[in-house]
Amino acid sequence: MPASPPSPGPQSVDRALAVLDAVADADRPVGAKALARRLGCALSTVYHLTGPLLARGYLVRTAEGYAPGPRVPALYRSHQRHHGLGAGTGALLGRLRRATGAEAYHTAYRGGLITVVDTTAPVTATAHPFAPGPEERAHATAHGKALLAALPRPLRRRYLAEHGMARFTERTITGTERFEAEIERVRDRGFAVSVGEADLAYTCLAVALPERGDGIVHALSVSLPTVDFGRRQGEIRAALIRAVPEFPALPES
Repeated sequence: MPASPPSPGPQSVDRALAVLDAVADADRPVGAKALARRLGCALSTVYHLTGPLLARGYLVRTAEGYAPGPRVPALYRSHQRHHGLGAGTGALLGRLRRATGAEAYHTAYRGGLITVVDTTAPVTATAHPFAPGPEERAHATAHGKALLAALPRPLRRRYLAEHGMARFTERTITGTERFEAEIERVRDRGFAVSVGEADLAYTCLAVALPERGDGIVHALSVSLPTVDFGRRQGEIRAALIRAVPEFPALPES
């Protein structure tokens, strides 16, 4: 018997999300033909996928092509609310970026997951190693170490068991006991460093934020080229520590 065709539901959802990603990542509106080329599908499929997105406000159609719609800011506000963020987090990251000359990030641990919540790196700057979304390399990043160091040992062990400790470079820590020793260093120093562990070209520094009673662990971090790390680590670490008390308070309920 021939193999059953793939379910159209999940594939349609995946392609619709690919449309949203393509439009969001572009620096100007994207035409239907360009979307069809990017997705490797027929033009009629693009129109089929964008119809519901237009109707629900996730996209708008302009003379130049598709652009993010009015529903997107509402999603962002919901994202901020669910991550326990007050107003001003983006402004704080901007100040940290200006103070250090390095891209700044806000990450969070919640319910067994680590997420890159926000960053100053443009979405089109694909060279930067940390993009908003689920963090799959937490054990190899400074923000991951800072967040995991703030957890009780059983939760940390559970996270590592569930997500693994893949090797990304020759510097990646892949052993549990060695990682625990690294966590102790993070706690002693009050900050975390990853020198080329997730990406040889980049080094990141991070500090965890004090517990705010929202059940979420937050961290601020910056990344810079590894070649610049040695001469700038002191000033960048100082800027991170200064930024901690500026982190916005919990949003009002």
